[in-house]
Amino acid sequence: MTSSSQRLPVAEAEELATRAFQRAGVSFEAARDAAEILTLAEMMGIATHGLKRVATYTARIEAGGIRAGATPRVTAPAPALRQVDGDDGLGPATARLALRKGIAAARDCGVGAVFLRRGAHLGALAPYLWIAAEAGMAAIVTTNTAPMLASAGGREALIGNNPVGLGLPGPKGAHVMLDMALSVAARARVRAAAEMGAEIPDSWATDATGRPTTDARAAMDGLMQAIGGAKGAQLALCLDLMVATLSGAAMLSEIPNAAKAPDQPQGLGQMFLLIDAGKLLPSDEPFARLKDAARMVGGSAAVDPAHPPRLPGARAIAALRRTRKRGLDLPAPLLAELKARSGV
Repeated sequence: MTSSSQRLPVAEAEELATRAFQRAGVSFEAARDAAEILTLAEMMGIATHGLKRVATYTARIEAGGIRAGATPRVTAPAPALRQVDGDDGLGPATARLALRKGIAAARDCGVGAVFLRRGAHLGALAPYLWIAAEAGMAAIVTTNTAPMLASAGGREALIGNNPVGLGLPGPKGAHVMLDMALSVAARARVRAAAEMGAEIPDSWATDATGRPTTDARAAMDGLMQAIGGAKGAQLALCLDLMVATLSGAAMLSEIPNAAKAPDQPQGLGQMFLLIDAGKLLPSDEPFARLKDAARMVGGSAAVDPAHPPRLPGARAIAALRRTRKRGLDLPAPLLAELKARSGV
């Protein structure tokens, strides 16, 4: 904790977020669900998708891009399938509802698949993976986003930087959680380099002509580059098509940029695939296998002994455990914003 931050209990931070959403017109249940997701992200050290998003989402509610009074609708076309119409509501709340329905379906059928349409930005994927793993579920989660990548061979923004999340339940909360977008670097890193006048690796972004560039300012007028070049772009494309076609959501260039058009609903598509691990193997066996995996990965030769290899999600889970004990250290401006929006 620094002089410019304040420590407060996790429950208090979550309550502030809940109240802020309620003051913006969101129902208590939806506000509580969204606050849970954003607080979990904050606890995991994912500050970019944590409680600072309360202000972002409430501003979009005020602009009309998110419907405060949305009424999501859930249908069950088959025993293990659920369709959710998010009604352009608060993203983390409709996504949390979808996850809840998927877990319930997996409890009954062993597998549950949920396809959500008319969704909004749902935050980081790691909190959803954590909740699923805590319920004993392996999970695959993805969402489409506004275009930020070019298609293979193209130079126009067509494909979202569509993230994918994979999770496995582990022993005593030592879950495996991979949450990654498909650009080589975050756009925020390019923006920071541009502000400082620094160069960037030519693998990060292109200029306006679609050519790789080391000029961060030129990159701000261009596009982000996908991991693995054409392979990453095609993966992002297929994730978009998977969620959009099966859910009936907007896709590719149909999705508006929320930063440029905060008054327009994005109509995103999202997928939650849940697998009840306990139905495949004895309840203790998958946990034991992941314990062995952690030992093998952690014991492998490290480039830097101070930073040995580890399973995906280990750092986020360690941060979550620390904040559970000591509380959250929130920057003073963020805490002031939360209090103002919550009416405290």
